Amino acid sequence: MKVKQQLERLCTELHEKELLNGAICAAEQGEILFQAAFGYGDLESKRKLTLDSVFELASLSKPITATAIMLLEEQGQLAYDDLIDRWFPGFPYPGITVRHLLTHTSGLPDYMELFEKHWDRKQIAVNEDVLRLLTEHQPERKFLPNEQWEYSNTGYVLLALLIQRISGLSYAKYLDAHLFRPLGMLHTRVYNRRHSNEKIQDYAYGYVYDAMTDQYLLPDQLTETEYVVYLDGIQGDGTVNSTLGDLLRFDQALYTEKLVSKKSLEQAFTPVRLNNGETFDYGFGWILEKKESRGTIVSHSGGWPGYATLMLRYVDAGKTLIYLSNKEQDYEFEQSFLEAVQQILFDEPYEMPKSPAKRKAVQVDPAIYERYTGSYCLSEGMHARVTTEQNRLFLQVDGGMRLELSPMSQTRFFIRVLSVEVEFETDSSHKAPSMTIYEGEKESSAIRVE
Repeated sequence: MKVKQQLERLCTELHEKELLNGAICAAEQGEILFQAAFGYGDLESKRKLTLDSVFELASLSKPITATAIMLLEEQGQLAYDDLIDRWFPGFPYPGITVRHLLTHTSGLPDYMELFEKHWDRKQIAVNEDVLRLLTEHQPERKFLPNEQWEYSNTGYVLLALLIQRISGLSYAKYLDAHLFRPLGMLHTRVYNRRHSNEKIQDYAYGYVYDAMTDQYLLPDQLTETEYVVYLDGIQGDGTVNSTLGDLLRFDQALYTEKLVSKKSLEQAFTPVRLNNGETFDYGFGWILEKKESRGTIVSHSGGWPGYATLMLRYVDAGKTLIYLSNKEQDYEFEQSFLEAVQQILFDEPYEMPKSPAKRKAVQVDPAIYERYTGSYCLSEGMHARVTTEQNRLFLQVDGGMRLELSPMSQTRFFIRVLSVEVEFETDSSHKAPSMTIYEGEKESSAIRVE
């Protein structure tokens, strides 16, 4: 009862300050200690979230994709150490196995960067397009298989394609038939709402904060996050949509052999071993941790414009925490909130998270942005490109997504989703010769090269 009361107090207080819009569930041995939904599933109509609201899971989809691969392995339809070019003839990156995809050790390049360079944004991409662009453009791999660990959305898109090619069913139909229905996850589905042009009931639309207008908007409406539209048909690394109750069913099934065998689960929860003998605490779609006060933790989080998701499974303690949010919040605040929830769950002292300072953009003449556009050299040979579009300024670092720079003054800007500020050096109407990037206490300079 104490856990329920403390969590209710924490969540209600933060919701009243408009700092919590989502659903949360805490359970022990499968018994729900606390669950609640706060805020809106649709800001325009003021439709409220419910316990059955369906959220985009983003990368919390990865453990589900990995489980489907484990099912195929148990059926003898693949082996973890099979080379994937068995199913992808002519694949330009030899030596990659199913295991490398599962454990983020493939070294494959990031598909989002590839689409930003080579895709017609009027079209909605699907998984086959990822494979086609990799084959056509063959961007350099990041490292040889199993030499390093680096999180790879591309790998999980290819796993979804493997499921399709091996089973003869679409990724969505395979999951529905072999995972969701057997577990009674009847509210869970693969959902690409822009690609399918289909609406489902009690859907939690995800919202991002626009610092220029001081409003929460759908990411489709902002240039910075328009990729949610043209990447909407891509599956495997995300796009599983689910509810609190269904995710708890999935969590509990992983304590049994209802889905896959104990032997398979042991492999899934074993840290990957690299070629040099070092291990990294990631298994088959799960982040692995051990904490003295909380024991073994198996988890995954997800993030996509408008959504933040998390499932924490405290295996030794038999406790579960599921968090699904559909309204963008300050990252550091969200982390302090989730830590407070965990402290309550383990009967530890906790502090009420402090409200973050809300950064609102000031109005400046967009004509000055031309002074700042161009290419800048960062440390270690990295480059950043500053561009302008629709009277807004954007920054893109090599290998990263394009992020909007919102003005604090005519020369200083902030990045909405990060604790990062950028200041341009300028004393005339000419092009800025350099910029300084501030990340907390850290400062770094970048010199204009173009």
